[in-house]
Amino acid sequence: MDAVATPSLGATAGVDAKNQPLIEDIRLLGTMLGDIIREQEGPAAFELVETIRRYSVAHQRTADAAAGHALELLLRGLTPSQAVSVVRAFTYFSHLTNIAEDRHHVRRRALHDRENPDGSLPQAGSLARAFQRFAEAGIGKDAVVAALEHAWVSPVLTAHPTEVQRKSLLDAELAIAELLAERDTLYNARERAVNENLIRTRIVQLWQTRLLRFRKLTVRDEIENALSYYRTTFLREIPKLYAELEHLVGQPVAPFFRMGNWIGGDRDGNPNVNAETLDVAVRRQCETALTYYLEELHHLGAELSLSRMLVGCSEEVDALASASKDSSAHREDEPYRRATLGVYGRLAATLKSLTGAIAPHTSATPFAPYEDSISLLSDLRIIESSLDAHHAAAVAGLRLRPLIRAVEVFGFHLATVDLRQSSDRHEEVLVELFAQAGVEEDYSALDEQAKQSLLLKVLGDPRPLRLPFATYSERTQGEFDIFLKARDMRRAFGPDTIRHYIISHTETVSDLLEVLLLQKEFGLLHGNVSADEGNSSRAELIVSPLFETIADLRNAEPIMRAFYGLPGILGLIERSGAEQDIMLGYSDSNKDGGFFTSSWELYRGSTALVRFFDQMPKITLRLFHGRGGVVGRGGGPSYQAILAQPPGTVKGQIRLTEQGEVISSKYANADIGRRNLETLMAASLEATLLSGKEVPPDAFLDAAATLSANSMAAYRAVVYDMPGFTDYFFSATPISEIAELNIGSRPASRKANRRIEDLRAIPWSFSWGQSRVTLPGWFGFGSSVAAFLDQNPDGLALLQRMHREWPFFTTLLSNMDMVLAKADRSVARRYAELVPDRALANRIFQAIEKEWDSTVWALDQITGSTERLAENPSLARSIAHRFPYITPLNHLQVDLIRRWRAGQTEEKIQRGILISINGVAAGLRNTG
Repeated sequence: MDAVATPSLGATAGVDAKNQPLIEDIRLLGTMLGDIIREQEGPAAFELVETIRRYSVAHQRTADAAAGHALELLLRGLTPSQAVSVVRAFTYFSHLTNIAEDRHHVRRRALHDRENPDGSLPQAGSLARAFQRFAEAGIGKDAVVAALEHAWVSPVLTAHPTEVQRKSLLDAELAIAELLAERDTLYNARERAVNENLIRTRIVQLWQTRLLRFRKLTVRDEIENALSYYRTTFLREIPKLYAELEHLVGQPVAPFFRMGNWIGGDRDGNPNVNAETLDVAVRRQCETALTYYLEELHHLGAELSLSRMLVGCSEEVDALASASKDSSAHREDEPYRRATLGVYGRLAATLKSLTGAIAPHTSATPFAPYEDSISLLSDLRIIESSLDAHHAAAVAGLRLRPLIRAVEVFGFHLATVDLRQSSDRHEEVLVELFAQAGVEEDYSALDEQAKQSLLLKVLGDPRPLRLPFATYSERTQGEFDIFLKARDMRRAFGPDTIRHYIISHTETVSDLLEVLLLQKEFGLLHGNVSADEGNSSRAELIVSPLFETIADLRNAEPIMRAFYGLPGILGLIERSGAEQDIMLGYSDSNKDGGFFTSSWELYRGSTALVRFFDQMPKITLRLFHGRGGVVGRGGGPSYQAILAQPPGTVKGQIRLTEQGEVISSKYANADIGRRNLETLMAASLEATLLSGKEVPPDAFLDAAATLSANSMAAYRAVVYDMPGFTDYFFSATPISEIAELNIGSRPASRKANRRIEDLRAIPWSFSWGQSRVTLPGWFGFGSSVAAFLDQNPDGLALLQRMHREWPFFTTLLSNMDMVLAKADRSVARRYAELVPDRALANRIFQAIEKEWDSTVWALDQITGSTERLAENPSLARSIAHRFPYITPLNHLQVDLIRRWRAGQTEEKIQRGILISINGVAAGLRNTG
């Protein structure tokens, strides 16, 4: 595909010099892809793709109506085989464009650093820029170190069904990215020719590799996919970031930046997650961490060839060297190398003991395994201290210190695995427990107050409810097994292995007490909960409520206030570590009340929670943000999102989810991954140290509350109250076809029905993104602004001021701007044609168009710009380049869906639909 042989993408006017390398990379990859299509599929297939490309470019970039009509006729006339070939071509071009753009981001960052050698002009989102801001605000380095002493910042990987790429393709694309990066260092024509041949080979590999999975991903597959990012990025890049941070403050800092994981422990709505998957997740995580440490120790042993004839060592190193039992005459004068061999031997024994895996360089000499990661750290620090004391600190800095930092951060567990289950499942378990024990015949029939009284009574009773010889239902026994497995995993792999128990659909205080009781039943809560003086009860897992819907968010503070008001609870939490994690759900609140109301209720809810916990200074509040990929699920740039949090809500404590295709786009490439991790670290520091307790003016808060009420009313009037909307959604989006994609282990809906209330928020957003409506990211805002201005004739000036001065509102509008830039009305109208009831289709689509126009008008009036992404020209340019290659995929998807639903059930038609979903997702990037 001569992908960029068009004036608008060549080295012509309108393309500035800094982006010329990007254009050249896209041209190179596109030309190679075109050559391969010609070679593999034949000249006719290549010409067909080129004709479609030319029509699409003309239609998208010059609004050529004739070209648009010709494109539509051509696409409608394709045979299934031709359609699959075209879909594959445009899908792969989207993937290759992503590689080129990612490479260009890294290139621009490196160029900036070269042009700014003294670091006086650091980029926004970097640690250097954060420290520049601290200096400007008069905040010293000691204050930064102090803030980090008790900080906890954690991205949490989750396995949600929006990652449509296979691991095989991701690996091949990573190889292309590395080769593309290598080109920037090659100046010899022969070397560049070799490089181009290797790239071409990898593109051939892509073309001959199927895009789709034959079978649905299993939880084990998801575990392995997540672990690949640790090997590629997290294990190596996080220690580098700590090193940079320590360089900036001039002293060591506490290990505050950790990784979290839901994969293998998140049971909510996923029957495939159980005690076995939890066991697999923990053991494979341990194996990944220890294998990395062993690899580094192997290299370290080769590097620490320091001879006793030339340099001394401490007595402790001598002791480690003797304990290694290494009798080689070649190493008798090399105490550091021998000590490292002993550490390797003990760690290899640990690996075998904990996971059953065998280290690659295991000796025949038996070693005792380490009891925990602290013991390993102790030995590594002995070596470090001796090197420092004997003029070899530089040698320690080469590999040993990054290894020490990695062990501090990742321990033997790699990442904290969260447990998650829905509150109704806990109630179901307790109904059975109470009935079997003869305590309460029907626990679920009790009112809330009675439930609390019963739960507190049993929490204060040393006797267990679970009967040793009773038979429990399979579902209940499955929940028992999870708690038993969590207990065993914590004992074997350390307390950071599993720290949090997240309760989905937390709606009452009893939802929290139920999980405390289940901990007590399985040895995770010690002692009896009571308000008695001298009580020593302690819970091992942090009970973390998840407030998801609009109603839940509004009730969050009252629920937590009532919970802490119960006798014995405050003391229990203080003795258990004095930490309270609370998760805020972006997805369901958006599906429930719309984009603006979700954002506003999250803002209000977190502010109210912070005010309440300020009254309990001994308890550390940590908000956990359940952000998705798309804006409609809390997505958007993480740096701006963190800085837009209400004042005082971060305080060095934040967890946030990384989900679906966002994980690969952020972390598959180590350079891109490090940049994204640095952004999280910098934003958390800035939000902690630069965000005071100043609240926005009352006028801002009142206006936001009014906008929220108006927006939610407009949203629900269409999505929930307009007759036929559900039928429209299931017909005018590829939601049904998405369910056939083998892209995740979790079902698309919580229940076997078509109710929007029960549909998972991820496929809800994913479907609207595919159909280019992107409704969850903007719907309701235009009506809310129009109503606000009707009530407040001078309100526009206020809204404009809010946009200028209030980070929350600025970020919200910026994200909405991005969503609308990725939407396409003409494409959306094609999807509406899939609705069998034409009257229904016209009625619903007219309502969507009306709100679309209203929202665009409102956004233009408030921001003062009629161009989308006016403040983000690089993204605007990227989208403009991509649209001509995404649009044919959308058109073909519509046509193939029409054929499929009409009964043309050829395998190639279904394959074309599913590949097109992959291609559109790749082109839009943040889709789910």
